[in-house]
Amino acid sequence: MASASLVTSLLCSSSASTSRSAAVPRAIRIPLFSKNLYKPSLWPLRSSSVVRRSLQQEQEERADPASSVAVASGEQQQEATASHHVGGEDDAKASHHAGGEGGQEEGDGEEKRRKEQQQEVDWKSDEEFKKFMGNPSIEAAIKLEKKRADRKLRELDREPDANPVAGLLRGLAKDQLAREKQRLELAEQTFKALDLNKLKSCFGYDTFFAVDVRRFGDGGIFIGNLRKPVEEVRPKLEKKIAEAAGTEVTLWFMEEKNDDITKQVCMVQPKAEIDLQLEITKLSTPWGYLSAVALAVTTFGTIAIMSGFFLKPGATFDDYVSNVLPLFGGFLSILGVSEIATRLTAAKYGVKLSPSFLVPSNWTGCLGVMNNYESLLPNKKALFDIPVARTASAYITSLVLAVSAFIADGSFNGGENALFVRPEFFYNNPLLSFVQVVIGPYADELGNVLPNAVEGVGVPVDPLAFAGLLGIVVTSLNLLPIGRLEGGRIAQALFGRGTAALLSVGTSLLLGVGAICGSVLCLAWGLFATFIRGGEEIPAQDEITPLGSDRYAWGFVLAVVCLLTLFPNGGGTYSSSFLGEPFFRGGI
Repeated sequence: MASASLVTSLLCSSSASTSRSAAVPRAIRIPLFSKNLYKPSLWPLRSSSVVRRSLQQEQEERADPASSVAVASGEQQQEATASHHVGGEDDAKASHHAGGEGGQEEGDGEEKRRKEQQQEVDWKSDEEFKKFMGNPSIEAAIKLEKKRADRKLRELDREPDANPVAGLLRGLAKDQLAREKQRLELAEQTFKALDLNKLKSCFGYDTFFAVDVRRFGDGGIFIGNLRKPVEEVRPKLEKKIAEAAGTEVTLWFMEEKNDDITKQVCMVQPKAEIDLQLEITKLSTPWGYLSAVALAVTTFGTIAIMSGFFLKPGATFDDYVSNVLPLFGGFLSILGVSEIATRLTAAKYGVKLSPSFLVPSNWTGCLGVMNNYESLLPNKKALFDIPVARTASAYITSLVLAVSAFIADGSFNGGENALFVRPEFFYNNPLLSFVQVVIGPYADELGNVLPNAVEGVGVPVDPLAFAGLLGIVVTSLNLLPIGRLEGGRIAQALFGRGTAALLSVGTSLLLGVGAICGSVLCLAWGLFATFIRGGEEIPAQDEITPLGSDRYAWGFVLAVVCLLTLFPNGGGTYSSSFLGEPFFRGGI
């Protein structure tokens, strides 16, 4: 029961490949990517009360051995009582049937409570359960589920045939449990915990000198120091460990800080389990591609709708087309160039990417692109270069569009098919103040309409220039160091997971403050970044080799550009409440 939800759904999906398994568990996940290598997060369990009671009981036993004897005798008495109820099950059911509906409901409730009590007693004394809680792993979960299936089968065998329908249902349940047990046995042959004693001899002075080892999942963490570059050590060590373990393995080289002491560690995990975890989290599926297409269509729609809000009064359909097409083309150029740069960089490092999902917005048309990594990152350089390729190419393309429009029209407020940006577009959105600084405000502090604006219409701006300016702002939003945004990935590569997590929390709090102060964009993007793209990225296989000063310089430049484009200024962008009317509903 403790891991039933993990393994039961997992067994429904089987792999036809004999190299991995005849039945691959789909819902078991090892706690590989937890923040602290030495404190893996526990798997979700249905019966949390069992966990709390068992831990509390263990502490009491350590503190007072005499009381533990009393607790044990109480549990034995409870087991005897529960077994007495099992023996008299037929008599109880008969009396409930004779007592009418009220007695039957009361009897059902008593039967349910009795089974729950018996279940708690069994799990408290179950050695496999204790092993699972001490070191969550696929092998332990499979053994635990096998015991659960065996016990359920025994319970079904003891139940009498009350009526033909109940007997039929019980038979179906027994068949399903039997198939589940068979699949568990097949999966158990593939997912075996590594023998750490055999692996110790694989480490040495010429690769990674290990001084200590501890169990982690179905593999282990070897603490020591690296003797040669990772690119030389990894293939040699993987081959030796695979031969000793009898199965392929995956290695991570990391640094762990504890009490201001930095230790180098080599984490070893069975490759089959890592492939499984990547398989069950990948988005390159028919549903994933369908979702990507649906979001793309939605985003194109929001860009088209947003474009219509900037048309001058009395505009015809031809005017709409002549205004929308340049803006639409500008957005597609930015998205297309950044996508190509991202995938070329990922292919350079051998990293598989999920489909790209556009983020629609009725305010700016699009809020960027998001995708996941569907293979392991070889090193921190890959973790840094892939998001930098997207953001840097988006910045450059946006700047080229804006400057090209400026040169062609002589100013940002020119063009035959200029869009007219109303001042309400900037209300409640200090993050858009950069755009307003470039194109100019509509009126001064006294309310006088400025020369670069058209009274009653707004501030004219070339569609391509407007697309470039919005592209710069949207790219800066994605560079914020939050979770698995591009900025969060860059922060994790530069400063490590611990510092990146602190930056993520701090940035989310700042966006929350902006939302309270009245920024709609801060509210929407803060919620999206925190809850949709929150959490840390998977660690790179080589987190020991330094990035180099050139990449730190790139990170500094991108951080400065991000701050300059998002830092609020006094451009009339403030508002007292984010509940005010959106810009496209109000007049000037």
